[in-house]
Amino acid sequence: MNGKLVVAVLALFLIYAAVSEGVSLARMGNELRCQCISTHVKFIPPRNIRDVKLTPSGAHCQNVEIIATLKDGREVCLEPTAPWVKIIIKAILDKAQANGEAKR
Repeated sequence: MNGKLVVAVLALFLIYAAVSEGVSLARMGNELRCQCISTHVKFIPPRNIRDVKLTPSGAHCQNVEIIATLKDGREVCLEPTAPWVKIIIKAILDKAQANGEAKR
């Protein structure tokens, strides 16, 4: 009976290890590929945008990705070459640079 208990505990441990490793690999897989399948080209008023995340191209994805979080919580991939997106990104970068200079 002791042998069966040891085997059962060992089996549970192995299952736990396999599942937790699978979850780690799944998370890593999401980070090593493009996040944007398609991009939004139509104008979105800046007042509707809560946050913008810019991800440069790299080993994970050959595309520059711009993901806007809207005030209603939705995330939208923006087209980096759209003129209105370039204006918004420039304004964000200029504001960040001005804030950096003001802190000095």
